[in-house]
Amino acid sequence: MNEAKLNERVFQALDRLDIELPSWGFADTGTRFGKFYQEAAAIDIYDKIADAATVHQLTGAASKMAVHVLWDFSSENTPSKVSAVAAEAGIRIGSINPNLFQDAHYKLGSFAHPDGQVRQQALDHCLDSINIAKECGSRVISLWFADGTNYPGQDDIRRRKRCFEEGLQACHQALSPEQTLLIEYKPFEPAFYHTDIADWGMALNLAQKTGAQAKVLVDTGHHYSSQNIEQIVAWLLDEGRLGGFHFNDRRYADDDLTLGSIDPYQVFRIFAEIQAFGADQGHRVELDYMIDQSHNLKPKIPAMIQTVAWAQELYAKACLIDLEQLRSHQRRGQIIEAEQCYQRAFMTDVLPALVAWRQAKGLPDKPLEAFEQSGILQQRGRERHERRLAMGISQQSSYA
Repeated sequence: MNEAKLNERVFQALDRLDIELPSWGFADTGTRFGKFYQEAAAIDIYDKIADAATVHQLTGAASKMAVHVLWDFSSENTPSKVSAVAAEAGIRIGSINPNLFQDAHYKLGSFAHPDGQVRQQALDHCLDSINIAKECGSRVISLWFADGTNYPGQDDIRRRKRCFEEGLQACHQALSPEQTLLIEYKPFEPAFYHTDIADWGMALNLAQKTGAQAKVLVDTGHHYSSQNIEQIVAWLLDEGRLGGFHFNDRRYADDDLTLGSIDPYQVFRIFAEIQAFGADQGHRVELDYMIDQSHNLKPKIPAMIQTVAWAQELYAKACLIDLEQLRSHQRRGQIIEAEQCYQRAFMTDVLPALVAWRQAKGLPDKPLEAFEQSGILQQRGRERHERRLAMGISQQSSYA
């Protein structure tokens, strides 16, 4: 492929790639063992907006920020106010995430809790979240449930399944026509005997029973080590029920490592399935690409820039697969030749095309270096340190 054709493909691919950043990825977070504080970490929703806007300004590919209802909104920080501040910063509020795992009354579950009053409380929170999404102009409500059990016989698994069907259908009825309900799955944790939505098949089954605006969210970390995620993606695409992604990476399962840090070839293969499906259908596949990472060791803004830039590179590589040639090899059973269509695209250096795209957009050639040279991290670290002192917030590493 000559340079002009390569650049054309890469430019077209990058123009349609937009990755949503998580508000919680800019705040201080920790593991179950402890929390390691960073001076430049966001203190409030407005810091998060400023940090997300910085990533977008440097990458040109992160125009939305996901929010957690309980963590980001309050009587003072209303959806309309938060949305207005985000717009002023040059980004939008993206997916709305209800919180159905933090409060003590969710100890035995939310939608599947044995107590009908708790189930109603969980449903009411989701319905409130749908209304918040409408107020923010967000079309995505992203649902993850910690529901499950830790001991055999603890609860009726089939009853819990039916409760989820009822709760999700009630949520679906409250959606506006342009909104989508994303159903996320997770193999384990915190429920180690059984998790109510433990895999993509359960999520797909629930989406199909919920309604046309319900789709499956694939978190790339929520899988066992040997699982073929691109096969799951292919099936969900073919069923018309793939809604989007939470991008991260994992060494075992459910890790929040930065995208592609363990297996970039897998991310490439996922993008390849999406782009091939779009080509076969003759139109762009509308999906919501979101990051779900908690950076406990890496500095937060650089880690987000690194993730977005790496996603751009892998997405660009995937668009270079010669699909016509690939299908020809597949029809003929030419295994080596077919695999090489993937391998050659993956090994292609797309950085020159990516830099050319950035230059055309008025973006820095190297976003990470531009951020490091800007001094923003140090400036925000000093300013937020002073604010914490004034607020009486202690910032020392803690251990459980």
